Amino acid sequence: SGTSLLYNTLFGGSLITHSNSLWLCISLIIVSHSSYASDRGIDGIQMRLQPDNLKIVQAGEVVYQKHCAVRHGAELEGQPDWRVRGDDGLLPAPPHDATGHTWHHADDMLFEITKFGPGAVIGDPHHPSAMPPFKSVLSDNEISAVLSFIKNTWPEEQRRWQEQVNGNPMAPFILQFD
Repeated sequence: SGTSLLYNTLFGGSLITHSNSLWLCISLIIVSHSSYASDRGIDGIQMRLQPDNLKIVQAGEVVYQKHCAVRHGAELEGQPDWRVRGDDGLLPAPPHDATGHTWHHADDMLFEITKFGPGAVIGDPHHPSAMPPFKSVLSDNEISAVLSFIKNTWPEEQRRWQEQVNGNPMAPFILQFD
């Protein structure tokens, strides 16, 4: 019936029926909360990267090669088996190219992970991680530049998806209401 059909998503035109509406509502709440949390972060400041500012990107590449490439690879390829914990219990450095998961996170979260370390961002100071906080090594501008460099290397599809994670209203909207 017309009342049982609520939404038509843009993903393959699959239909969401009344019986699935609870799942959709829960998903939208989670996405909304995630977007809200990424807006305020742990430091109360929202950071937006500038991957199209070539001056910042070039400066970021220099910082990346000096401070990040030794673990994450000169070509952002990461370490082998980056999803499998080593004997020390730590995960190897992930790739920052399109094959990794960096682009799954909002700009502000990437900034805070780099500045404060993953443990601080997830609220667990004892979280096992080989990623140190860089707050005493790099300035905020250097962190922003290196992340802008990384984001500049992503293909358009990953950049578009990541802009949706950022809550960018100009990114393609994924739901269509009938």
